[in-house]
Amino acid sequence: MSGAQLEVRFDHPALEASVKGDLDAVEEALRASVSSSDDFVAMTARHLVDAGGKRFRPLLCVLAAHFGDTSRPEIVPAAVVVELTHLATLYHDDVMDEATVRRGAVSANSRWNNTVAILTGDFLFSRASDLLADLGPYAVRLQARTFERLVTGQIRETVGAVDGADPIEHYLSVLGDKTGSLIATSAEFGAHFAGVAEEHTRTLRLFGEQIGVAFQLSDDILDVASDSDESGKTPGTDLREGVATLPILYAVRGTDDEAARLRDLVSSPLVDDDAHAEALLLLRKSGAMAEARATLMSYTDRARAVLVDLPDMPARAALAALCDLVTDRTG
Repeated sequence: MSGAQLEVRFDHPALEASVKGDLDAVEEALRASVSSSDDFVAMTARHLVDAGGKRFRPLLCVLAAHFGDTSRPEIVPAAVVVELTHLATLYHDDVMDEATVRRGAVSANSRWNNTVAILTGDFLFSRASDLLADLGPYAVRLQARTFERLVTGQIRETVGAVDGADPIEHYLSVLGDKTGSLIATSAEFGAHFAGVAEEHTRTLRLFGEQIGVAFQLSDDILDVASDSDESGKTPGTDLREGVATLPILYAVRGTDDEAARLRDLVSSPLVDDDAHAEALLLLRKSGAMAEARATLMSYTDRARAVLVDLPDMPARAALAALCDLVTDRTG
């Protein structure tokens, strides 16, 4: 389905048409929300919107709303809020990671500079806040608590695991804050504003948290395994930037010579092309990829398991298909 930039399987034509209509409305509202009377601000603000994206968070918001009244006018603005928040964090992330490419395009910090990228992210946060004000105290409070988790996760990632802590458990916990929290909020927004029963709203939030972590893990795996820019980044970008994702964490804890060599290679950012190519090859050959895929599947399995608590309807089948998509995209 092109509207969400994800090939989600819909077995129910009416649901597909409804979701596509809502996502088209989200896209229109998103583009309007990044407009500005200042031409330069407008250009930098729409930089990542124009680059495309999966629109995973708006999709989940809209799907969650299908367990209630999809005609409620708050659903589309709520979906725009979560996507604006996500986009704003990407501008900031690229500055922190010194990234050069985002979604197949030159990153904002590379095209302009770090200051412009940071301030553009702040601009998008302000636009999200403006929409939130019309959605009421519930939305404002939920967004504030979500933003707290996003920032906490980023700080915990930057500082690293404390002495004696399991790096893999630390990493997965960080993903829950950095990625899972906003995707969980996307589901809760859609459910809440559609008037979904409280117990089903809680289930949808739990689903969002699990599938959110799974989605990030699939990106981690694609960054290593893909031969193209499927993830919107050059393969091996995380390796190059010294970001220890799950496949890397599994690989470096090995005891063989190849694990020892990989530990040596990734002890600092891989600026040398030959060293980067060697590390990527070692990682692809290692058993760490299978371990990472097993962890990914454990999250999609958990997400799928909670769906039994939701009414048996086409939207539930679509959420189950989303679990399959997140797993299958890694090959």
